[in-house]
Amino acid sequence: MQFDLSEEQVMLRDTVRDVLTSTYNVEKLREVTDTDLGWSRDVWRSLAEIGILGLVFSEDDGGMGAGPEELSVVMEEIGASLAPEPLLGSVIVPGMLVARTADDATRAEIVAGLSSGARMLAFAHTEAGDRWPHTAVATAAADGRLTGTKTLVDHGDCADTFVVSAREPDGAIALYLVAADADGLTRTAYRTHDRRRGAQLELSGAPGTRLHGGTDAEQAIADVEVATQSALCAEAVGAMTCALDMTTDYLKSRKQFGVPLATFQALSHRAAEMFASAELARSMSTYFTASLADGDYDPITASRARLQINRSGRHVGQEAVQMHGGIGMTAEYPVAHYVSRLTAISHTLGDADAHLARLSGSVADWEMVTVG
Repeated sequence: MQFDLSEEQVMLRDTVRDVLTSTYNVEKLREVTDTDLGWSRDVWRSLAEIGILGLVFSEDDGGMGAGPEELSVVMEEIGASLAPEPLLGSVIVPGMLVARTADDATRAEIVAGLSSGARMLAFAHTEAGDRWPHTAVATAAADGRLTGTKTLVDHGDCADTFVVSAREPDGAIALYLVAADADGLTRTAYRTHDRRRGAQLELSGAPGTRLHGGTDAEQAIADVEVATQSALCAEAVGAMTCALDMTTDYLKSRKQFGVPLATFQALSHRAAEMFASAELARSMSTYFTASLADGDYDPITASRARLQINRSGRHVGQEAVQMHGGIGMTAEYPVAHYVSRLTAISHTLGDADAHLARLSGSVADWEMVTVG
């Protein structure tokens, strides 16, 4: 297996890094995320121009035809810069669902809009009281009209179209496209602690267009969730790496009793443990990405990676704040923003305990390993 980035992947990484780092520092990040929109349309246009918005879509549909490795490269840079642009929630997740379940004409139209930045979608799936893994879809579809409540719709505040999961009269789950301005749809926007945006949808007989063709809707949702888990892992690795670098730089520059903090053995050991946690996270993210690249959309593999990455993110984040002291908790200093984002990621699509429970429940599915 090749662990180093290819020449093309290095170019992709550097291009995305240039776009994001030329825009965001902690002051600019706070300024942008305090606006009503919560992200920059200028950065969004730049991402569209260099092809990032069409990254994962087929070349036949006007995308770049990139794979999981390239998506991980981009998501790691987003995590490192804390860029608030809704690439995952407004393009990748709903776009992959459409690509798998829509007919050719619908898929081509939507992918073209997403790739150019002209359209923004959001996946409305989670419902009140339904903990991960989200399977208790109560929103009902009858004669093309949807009734129900969808919570935690990532960046649903700025979407012009929703991909909504709904249960049909025969009990099967299907996906519907619902316009944001449709009669019978009400959305309530909110902000999250990591300075992102979301919405809750109330559907009262809202008209929707059923997605026909491609993969079965339930299988598509399961596969896209696994791909989303991988993207979140890569984003977390990017955020962890920066939090670790900031902490080690702080220990080298901050002095106490006339000497740098890095000379204190206890702090050096703690920093070394942070490095070990971050490297474990990177290894699991690489393993997960390689699995997806081989076409293996295994939820158990996803839980293995997420368990370690959620644990590593908590460890690195807590230690970063502790070793920075009081400044680590301030909004004016970047490390607190990294910790907040790592915390949000760790509670998206299952926390560490939820993934551990899934892994524990699958133990009986494996044969005993013996050494002979």
